[in-house]
Amino acid sequence: MRGLDIGGVETTTVEVGGTSRSFLTVAPETLSDLAEVAFKEISHYLRTDHLASLRAIIDDPEASDNDVYVALDLLQNAAVSAGEILPMCQDTGTAIVSAKRGPNVLTDGDDARHLSRGIGRAYEELNLRYSQLAPASLFEESNSGTNLPAQIEVALSPADDYELLFMAKGGGSANKSFLYQETKAVLNESAMLEFLAEKISTLGTAACPPYHLAVVIGGPSAEFTLKTAKLASAHYLDDLPESGDAELGHGFRDREFEQTVFELTQNLGFGAQFGGKYFCHDVRVVRLPRHNGSLPIAIAVSCSADRQIIARINADGVFIEELEHDPARFLPAMGRVEEIESGNVTAIDLDRPMPSLQEQLSELSVGDRVSLTGTVVVARDIVHAELRDRLDAGGELPEYFKDHPIYYAGPAKTPEGMPSGSFGPTTSSRMDTYVRQFQEAGGSMIMLGKGNRSAQVKSSCAEFGGFYLGSIGGPAARLAQDCITSVEVLDMEELGMEAVWKIHVEEFPAFIITDDKGNDFFDSTGPPTLGLGRTRTVRDGTRLD
Repeated sequence: MRGLDIGGVETTTVEVGGTSRSFLTVAPETLSDLAEVAFKEISHYLRTDHLASLRAIIDDPEASDNDVYVALDLLQNAAVSAGEILPMCQDTGTAIVSAKRGPNVLTDGDDARHLSRGIGRAYEELNLRYSQLAPASLFEESNSGTNLPAQIEVALSPADDYELLFMAKGGGSANKSFLYQETKAVLNESAMLEFLAEKISTLGTAACPPYHLAVVIGGPSAEFTLKTAKLASAHYLDDLPESGDAELGHGFRDREFEQTVFELTQNLGFGAQFGGKYFCHDVRVVRLPRHNGSLPIAIAVSCSADRQIIARINADGVFIEELEHDPARFLPAMGRVEEIESGNVTAIDLDRPMPSLQEQLSELSVGDRVSLTGTVVVARDIVHAELRDRLDAGGELPEYFKDHPIYYAGPAKTPEGMPSGSFGPTTSSRMDTYVRQFQEAGGSMIMLGKGNRSAQVKSSCAEFGGFYLGSIGGPAARLAQDCITSVEVLDMEELGMEAVWKIHVEEFPAFIITDDKGNDFFDSTGPPTLGLGRTRTVRDGTRLD
C-alpha cells in the first residue's frame, strides 16, 4: 500500500479501568478525503493482476482470435483511462463502501455522511456519470444529480485499524448477481457442476466479460450469501481458510473446485464476448454453513471494469492499495498489435437512407464485422419507456427513431476540450420488450449495443427486416477518444445522461449479431467465433468498395 498525504489521524493514550489504552482518532474530513481519492483511483486504474491476466490471454496460443482481440482492446482502453481524463467505463457505477472499524478507532459516529461527502466531490469534479435515480413516489423517479446516495456499511473488527473496501459497481455487472434456493440434491460434484453450467450460461455477455466469477454455496441467510458473493468477486475474501471445520463451521475456499468450475466456463463457448474460452479470468468458490432446511447458492461477477480498492487507516497514517498506473506496459509490441488488429471489415455509411442501410446489411452474414461512420441516435431505458407510452396513446415515433440506428448507451460527462465523454454500450436486453412495437412502427430497424438478445428480438427482426449490431463491451474511454467525433442533445434534455443524443461516429467497430432473417450469432452450434480485426481504411492503403 502507498501512503496518502491526508491528515486528521491522531493517537491518544488514556487510562481505562486502570489499564493504559491507546485510541486512534479519525477526523471527519479524513474519511471524506480518502473516499474522494479512492473513487478517482478506481475510475481510472485497475489492479496489476487484472491487467496481467488480459496480457496472458494475448500470449495464450490456444486463445481464440476474438479472445485476443478483446483483451487487446481492453488493455488499450486501460491505457487511455490512465490519462485521468476519461474514466474506463461510461457507467461509473453505484458507489459502495464496505468498512470494518476496530474497537480502538474513534470517529464522531457519522462515518457514512463523511464518506458520502468525499464520494460526491469525486463524482462532481471528475468526468464521471450520475446514474442514481431517486424515487419521488412509488412509480416516479428522477436523477439525483450527484450519484448519491452511496451504499455504505460499517462493521466492527477486532483489528487496531480502520479498513475500507471501495467499489464502483456498474449496472451491467450488478444485474448479474443471482440467488438460487436449492436443496441437498445438488450437494454432490456432478449435480453441482450441472447446476452451475446451466446458471453460469445465463450470465451471457452483456456484463462485459472476461469476468471474475464468484460462486457461494450455503449461507445462514440469503442476503449473507449474496453479499459474500459480491465480496468474493472482488477478491476480498481470498484469505479465507482452504478447508472446512465441522466443529467451528467457518466458511472456506475450495481451490480445487474453483479450477474445475473455471475449466467449465472455458468450454461454454462464450469466450470474451464473441466466442472462445476466456469467459472468465478466474473463479472463486466459497462454501458457507447453512440451515438444514435451506441451501442458498449465489453467483456474482466483477466485469472488465474491475473497480475496487482497499484502504487502511492506522497509527502510521492513511494508506491505499497500489493500483497499476502504467497499464501500457502490458501492451504487446506494435508488430503484434497490428497482427491482432488486422482483419476483414465492411464499411457502412450511416448517413444514407435507412432502406439502403438495411439492404447493405442484408448482404452480410451474422458474425461479420462492420465499421460504422455517420450519425447515430442514442437512447436507452427511460426514452424507450416514454416512446412506448406515446405509441400506446395513439402517437407516433419521432422521425429520428426511424431514420438512424439506435445506440443503447448513456455517456459520462464530457471533458473540457473533447467531443465526448466515455461512451460505451449498455446492456441491450433491457430494451428487448420494446423492439417489436417499435419496429412495427418503423423504428429501431438497426440497433447497436452489447450482449445477447431474447428470442422476441430475433423474431421481430425477421418479420420487420431489422438488425442488431453488437459492440465490444468495456472500452468506453477508447471509443470516446478514437471513434466519437461529436455529441449533442437531440431530445428529452431533462433526462440528463438518459436523454436522446445525436452523435457522429467514425470507424466505430461492431458485429452483426442478429440479422433480418432471424439468424443470431449466439444460436451458433459449437464454440462461436467472430472474425475480429481493426477497421482497415483508406489511410491504411486499403481500398474500401
